Amino acid sequence: MTDNSKIQNEQEDSTIDSSQDNLEEKVINPSVLETIPVAPEGFKSGFVAIVGRPNVGKSTLMNKLVGQKIAITSPVAQTTRNRLRGILTTPEAQLIFVDTPGIHKPHHQLGKVLVKNAQIAIELVDVVLLVVDSTVEAGGGDRFIVDLLSHTKTPVILGVNKSDIQPRQSRGESIDASYAQLANAQGWEVVKFSALTGNNLDLLQQKLIECLEPGPYYYPPDFLTDQPERFIMGELIREQILLLTREEVPHSVAITIDLVEEQPKITRIFATINVERDSQKGILIGKKGTMLKQIGTAARQQLQKLVAGQVYLELFVKVKPKWRQSRLRLLELGYRVEK
Repeated sequence: MTDNSKIQNEQEDSTIDSSQDNLEEKVINPSVLETIPVAPEGFKSGFVAIVGRPNVGKSTLMNKLVGQKIAITSPVAQTTRNRLRGILTTPEAQLIFVDTPGIHKPHHQLGKVLVKNAQIAIELVDVVLLVVDSTVEAGGGDRFIVDLLSHTKTPVILGVNKSDIQPRQSRGESIDASYAQLANAQGWEVVKFSALTGNNLDLLQQKLIECLEPGPYYYPPDFLTDQPERFIMGELIREQILLLTREEVPHSVAITIDLVEEQPKITRIFATINVERDSQKGILIGKKGTMLKQIGTAARQQLQKLVAGQVYLELFVKVKPKWRQSRLRLLELGYRVEK
């Protein structure tokens, strides 16, 4: 199927209703209450915030835990923007994972929103999973997060990711010691695992469950995320932009899903790629539209997996100057902006 990608250079405002629900709002839609069973005796449940520096594998971990791709991943740091929930239900427990943006010192309004979202998640959950990278020693960014977590009464587990990558023995010992020092100072348990291969995730899952109190099902057992399908669609498109353009258009892109038409044999999706500058629009279009076509083709393949059927994708490009610096623009594009 051929992608039909169109280009628009529009700078007028539009109201977009795709904001996130509050973390404390346990169920996104009252109608799902009708499908939630009564939890058996001894059943545990709770919310787990996955926090850490940018690009340590938090989204990959959540996707692996819930068994489906609900959070996008890319080599570009700060890929995750909103608090995204993944839901894992076992016979003994239900864990609601909150994938937070990487915590770092913010440099613009969007960065402040991302870090604030992560801080809010930490205060509202039942367990915090701090994910670090086993291929590098603990640095200032890790210590900043540890200091932030030291002020919370929420249980914390230090998860050392990328255990499938083995550094030189001497360097590996130094890396292990740096994280052991951080964990011991706070009295945190350490679990090594690989989000990529799934190694030791069963142990990690069990340790998280041990931190939870008895509780009800918050979501039906077959739910994997609380996000509407349109949100996932937009994220899958944004993922391909990050993968194909890398540092050329890093965080200046926001996706809005304008229309979804579900037909018997095909799903028609119309989406807008919002950027800040004309030069970014040019990069996304590419020579004779080649880049936009690549983005459309790659995104369509992912969308077809999501809807389990054929997809017709039509992309538009709009310029919204300095949208990352504007609180109003951020709200329009679906970001939850705390006062």
